[in-house]
Amino acid sequence: MSRKMLIDGEGNQTTEEQSHYDFDLFVIGAGSGGVRAARFSASYGAKVGICELPFHPISSEVIGGVGGTCVIRGCVPKKILVYGATFGGDLEDARNFGWDLNEKIEFNWKKLVHKKTEEISRLNGIYKRMLANAGVKLFEGEGKIVGSNHIEVTQLDGTKLSYSAKHILIATGSRAQRPPIPGQELGITSDEALSLEEFPKRAIVLGAGYIAVEFASIWRGMGATVDLFFRKELPLRGFDDEMRNVVARNLEARGINLHPKTNFSKLIKTDDGIKFITEHGEEFVADVVLFATGRAPNSKRLNLSAVGVETDEIGAIRVDEYSRTSVPSIWAIGDVTNRINLTPVALMEGTCFAKTVFGGQPSKPDYSHVPCAVFSIPPLSVVGLSEEHAIEQVNGELLIFTSTFNPMKNTISG
Repeated sequence: MSRKMLIDGEGNQTTEEQSHYDFDLFVIGAGSGGVRAARFSASYGAKVGICELPFHPISSEVIGGVGGTCVIRGCVPKKILVYGATFGGDLEDARNFGWDLNEKIEFNWKKLVHKKTEEISRLNGIYKRMLANAGVKLFEGEGKIVGSNHIEVTQLDGTKLSYSAKHILIATGSRAQRPPIPGQELGITSDEALSLEEFPKRAIVLGAGYIAVEFASIWRGMGATVDLFFRKELPLRGFDDEMRNVVARNLEARGINLHPKTNFSKLIKTDDGIKFITEHGEEFVADVVLFATGRAPNSKRLNLSAVGVETDEIGAIRVDEYSRTSVPSIWAIGDVTNRINLTPVALMEGTCFAKTVFGGQPSKPDYSHVPCAVFSIPPLSVVGLSEEHAIEQVNGELLIFTSTFNPMKNTISG
């Protein structure tokens, strides 16, 4: 199969004219977007290399894993925990539907975490096989850009490998961040929350986004006392206000203590646990404090400024509508660009990149009407405009329809 490239008139170049590069494409980062871009580019006949940090459930600047955040420490393991958290209520409800549960229902956190780790390890292997089956060369190590067409990969033993590529794609994703407050080292992020050795009987969650709401739901569903603190009046900023109100009521109905309009001041280690102090001086003690206060692009160690790749104030890589950076041979997709940070969006961007660069089909990612789900208990899903955004865009009359349903299961369960 001939290699097709449609970039600045390069579509007519032959394979021989490209042969002085080691690869047609080298991808830094083997998460959802990077793997998709690598596989699809290879399917168009490109010679593709990809590098990724070694696997571990908890990430760092030098630890990651093929599959990326969604597979290893995001969507997949989180949903496993969500499913685990829903069974407690279902088993109790079952008594009202004729099931005699004579023995005491007990929850084994360590068993669930072990099963979760087994599953993400299995998926890590599947993603590696997907790359191999597509003919993509995988390197385990840390990649950085040392020139507009050159990459350096530092392997686990410290050996440095250098390669050239006609195109370089950055797909390094993002990492959870801790807020700059005293005692921040006492708190954890979602990475650690998915792999805790002991189940926290008392949990404090700081944040208002979907990660905060989801972990509050998970731990409460498993029997923990949960306090959720956030700075605004309602959780889930950016979602439809009516739905935000419903979520807040559902959280409270499940026994989660909400603390709106609350900023956090510091954490202190005590004999009884971790003491959390608000800016108003209120004190709370918990076994674990989760920071769900945002993520930052993984761009610091890529050597971007040295090669002229522009980033914004938080380190997100600036790209054009085709995901091309300020350096023509370097591209970026996924969370590292901080556009819409969702796995399906990264997959779309990876597909569009491959079509544009190697498929002869210039394709722009379409960010309109992107669906989104929050795996709270019960879950929330949205697509399209919120009521607030619709009002901003519509000059004329806006009709709003609302329906409320009370499942029969709830009325029988009492």
